[in-house]
Amino acid sequence: MRLAVVAFFLFGFAAGAAQAQTRLVVPYTPGAANDTLARLLAQRLSAASGQTFLVENRPGAGGHLGAELVARAEPDGRTLLVSTNGLIAIGPHLYRKLPYDPQKDLAPVVRFANVPYALGASPALPAKSVGELLALARKQPESVYYASSGNGSVPHLCGELINLNGRVKMVHVPYKGGAQAMSDVVSGTVQLYCGSIPSLLGFTQSGKIRILGVTSAQRSPLLPDVPTFQEQGLTGVEVDSWVGLHAPAATPRPIIDRIAAEVAKVMASDEVRQAFLSQGAEPEAIGPQDFAKATREETVRWAPVVKASGATLD
Repeated sequence: MRLAVVAFFLFGFAAGAAQAQTRLVVPYTPGAANDTLARLLAQRLSAASGQTFLVENRPGAGGHLGAELVARAEPDGRTLLVSTNGLIAIGPHLYRKLPYDPQKDLAPVVRFANVPYALGASPALPAKSVGELLALARKQPESVYYASSGNGSVPHLCGELINLNGRVKMVHVPYKGGAQAMSDVVSGTVQLYCGSIPSLLGFTQSGKIRILGVTSAQRSPLLPDVPTFQEQGLTGVEVDSWVGLHAPAATPRPIIDRIAAEVAKVMASDEVRQAFLSQGAEPEAIGPQDFAKATREETVRWAPVVKASGATLD
């Protein structure tokens, strides 16, 4: 039966069977950054393969509702999860009990985008660099407040990572979403927010916030004049948000390899790369083995950060 499923899937893909449909389950609400990137990918995959790739939003439980749906789906390559590091690498540390195991019940297929982060500051904050921020936080412990989009979110853990590596104690202020958090940073109610560069660009271009540093390993082409944390002397603060595809764990490897190859082919297109870059996402095509290795390493890296934060979501 497994061989028959593999043969059917591969033949359908190669022949461009128009009637075939593949669901890309986005475990977040429509309009979210991951949803936008998934729709861009689905559109290009449909055009390139002759199949129909449909985006299906299944939000809930911090994304785990949609992830569990995929984990329990038939392992035939027709139901895929649009995954994130918050869901796969960080989520297991935040929930004591999940009805599925994100890393045992889901198989990595391909990582197709990476969204870089940066630390934005209120203009009212006297610090104009990472070094000045750390000096201020050490001189006046617990006087610097950083906002996040919620407990256990990547912006929250980014701030905690700065605390740990910078040996400071900034105070976390959780909000119910990034928009409200940014509003209070702009007003000066809180001083900092670590968020995706695309979410910060409009505010920095209008002078409503100041970018102190980018948290990626290299400078971002979106902010070429802003140095990284490492360039400013603070190592160990590397934060971003990747987007990938995961399949049910029992999905045969030939199917996974075929999907990864098709995504890689699509992501190599200049048109697609520009479409992703216009959304502030760096296009990539990291295959199953490297994707799995990177995720395992990231899961280990986030464990002490989550523990230090004290964040739990159940």
